[in-house]
Amino acid sequence: MSVSLPLHHQTVPNTDSVSLNAAPRAAVLLSRAVRFAVNRQSLGAPGSNPPDRNGYGGVPAVVGFGQYLELIVTCRGKADPVTGYFIDIKTIDQGTRAHVVPAISAACRGEVQTTPEAVLAATAPALSASLGGTLASLRLNLSPFSSIEHSMAMTSPDAAPARAILRQRFEIAAAHRLHAAGLSDEENRATFGKCNHPAGHGHNYVFEPAVALADTSGRFTLAMLEAMVYEHLTLPFDHTHLNLDRQEFDQSRGGLNPSVENIAQVFFSILQPVVAYCPSGAKLLQMTVWETEKTSAQYPG
Repeated sequence: MSVSLPLHHQTVPNTDSVSLNAAPRAAVLLSRAVRFAVNRQSLGAPGSNPPDRNGYGGVPAVVGFGQYLELIVTCRGKADPVTGYFIDIKTIDQGTRAHVVPAISAACRGEVQTTPEAVLAATAPALSASLGGTLASLRLNLSPFSSIEHSMAMTSPDAAPARAILRQRFEIAAAHRLHAAGLSDEENRATFGKCNHPAGHGHNYVFEPAVALADTSGRFTLAMLEAMVYEHLTLPFDHTHLNLDRQEFDQSRGGLNPSVENIAQVFFSILQPVVAYCPSGAKLLQMTVWETEKTSAQYPG
């Protein structure tokens, strides 16, 4: 017969003697936001741009009706055991401003005819080289709600190829009640608390599909995605009571309990074949649903 000692009697490792430097280091992801504006005024004109004093707000700053943009540069590598760095953020800033920002600025000014995904695909190799091959992804935030991401191919032979990913956020208002058919009323109240109120409650759900583009030619556009979402998700689900109005969440008809996890799964399953039917070769990768600013679910995970 074995006896388990109380926790305070068990022998535990002495963490004071553990050397973290001796442990093998896994790769980490480091992301850096590079913010800038594309201004109508000539960059060299007197007074056209204020001094570069605010990297947080963007360099150059917006002048008049300039266009503000943000690049998220994500690098993958192992931290140095002495400095804790694997790459200096100044190196990321300098490389991005040297290789990517000028190309985006030229496209915004109409000096070249291209697509955002094509610009990222064209500039990512030079940026990656300037960062010692550590670039994992390059994401251009076109607005607070939409973005294009160029994901770099991994070095392993079986890794997925580089690809562009289009994201856009949408919003609906809907009510739901969390109540699992397989639990008793008491168990449901204990599990879901206020969210089990018989009359239900509402949320302004924000959701974001992520679509992998087959190429950078612009065959699949944001306008196409918005039309698909409007027809297949916004119109059917906005201002409804999910449990009562939608079969997908009516458990008496085989539906799911409308948790944010299940909503993400249902939205993905509805939109996936719609995107796949489009002859552009685009593919829905993932659906993210925010129930509140603090709570979200992604499917598939």
